[in-house]
Amino acid sequence: MDRSRHDNRSDQWRKRTGAKRSRALRWASVPRRLIFVTFAAAGALAAQIAMQHSDRLPELNASNWFGPKPEPISGVASVIDGDTIEVRGQRIRFNGIDAPESKQYCDDAKGFEYPCGRRSAEALDTFLAASRPVQCTFVTWDRYHRFVGDCRRADGASVATWMVEHGQALDWPRYSHGAMRHSRRRRGAAKVGMWVGNFQAPWDWRASHADGAAPSSQPLGMVSRKLLAQSGYSCEPRRYCSQISSCDEAQWYLHNCSWGRKLDRDGDGVACETLC
Repeated sequence: MDRSRHDNRSDQWRKRTGAKRSRALRWASVPRRLIFVTFAAAGALAAQIAMQHSDRLPELNASNWFGPKPEPISGVASVIDGDTIEVRGQRIRFNGIDAPESKQYCDDAKGFEYPCGRRSAEALDTFLAASRPVQCTFVTWDRYHRFVGDCRRADGASVATWMVEHGQALDWPRYSHGAMRHSRRRRGAAKVGMWVGNFQAPWDWRASHADGAAPSSQPLGMVSRKLLAQSGYSCEPRRYCSQISSCDEAQWYLHNCSWGRKLDRDGDGVACETLC
C-alpha cells in the first residue's frame, strides 16, 4: 500500500514538472523581439490615452498621494499677485482661477494700455482688507509645491468668486472644472474689470513670455507717448472725482496713475461712477 501511494505521488510530481517545462519551452520559443514590441505598443497606447485626457487628470505630485492633509490656514494675508497670497509664511494659490501676471498689461475700452496685473493685485488687497482674517482650506499642492486652496474672508465671502465676478481674474476651467462659469459669463456681459477692454488670458500670456522677456509696456505710473498725445492728461497733480470732468478722464487716471485705484472704491474697474 505504501509503495502504491509513493508511485502515485511520483507520477503527479512528474506531470507537474513536465507541464512547467512545457510552458517554459513555449515562452522560450517566442522571439524576444516580439515580446519587446508587444510591451512597447501597450505602453504607447497607455501614454496616448493619458495625453488625450490630461486636462481631466490632477497634477502628478507625490506629495498629493502621501502624507496627512494640511490643516486650514488662517491669518492676515500679504498679496503676492491677483491669485496668490502669503499667510504666516505659507504661499497660497487660489483654486480654480488665474489672474493676470504682475508684469502683464491689458487694453482698456479706449485701447489704452494699463497694468492689469497690478490692478488685479490691488483689487484683491482692498477686498481682503475689508474683512480680516482670511481662511484657506487645502485642496492640493501644485507643481511648484504651493498650497492650493479655497479661501474666504472672515465674513465668509469667497475670494476666488469675488475676483472672477469683478473681472480681476478668470475662471480657469482646466482646474475649476467650470465651477465659476456662470460668474465668468455674467461679468463678461457686464463689462467690468478686464472685460471693459481687450486682454490675453494669463495662461496664454505666460506661454508667450516663457523665454523670460519682459513685456514692452512701461511700469505703473509712467505714461507712454501714445497715451499722452491722445489724451492730454497727466498723473500730476493727483485728482479727486470732484475735480474730474468726464468718465473718459476718470478711467484714464484709474488705469495709468499710481493713485488711480483710489477713484474706484468698490473695485469693479469703473472710476468715479457718478461720472460713468
